[in-house]
Amino acid sequence: MRIKKKNSEVVGGDMTPMIDMTFQLIAFFMVLINFTQAEQDDRIVLPDSELAKPPDGPLDYPITLHLTKEGTVIIGGEEIPISGLQPYLSREANVLRIRGRPLSDATIIIRGHKDAPTGRVQELIKECQSSNFETFALRAKEDVGN
Repeated sequence: MRIKKKNSEVVGGDMTPMIDMTFQLIAFFMVLINFTQAEQDDRIVLPDSELAKPPDGPLDYPITLHLTKEGTVIIGGEEIPISGLQPYLSREANVLRIRGRPLSDATIIIRGHKDAPTGRVQELIKECQSSNFETFALRAKEDVGN
């Protein structure tokens, strides 16, 4: 049996749709990535708690404040005293007003160092309340009872 040679040209496919789909998948998974690591600071060591549990769902407008063991607050990468927090809270309140949202939509997340004095946590909450923020969440490390 004699086999005839067909056209020996290599046929290439159009890769454009595959590349387009790849970029769409990358964008999709970037949106779904959990950014909770971004709200952490290595200088803060959370206390252990048997009652700690993960949040039920994502917060509408979280504002993360890191309370150091020295009693200062880290917000937006800047370390400031609690008494100097007002301008930052005012800025966050203005962002909410511009978006047409009430301050009750914001949740102040306090990540206090395990050696931070309890009085400083209360002082921080009072400072936020003086700016009319009313919802707070304290973060702790879950104690799984090793």
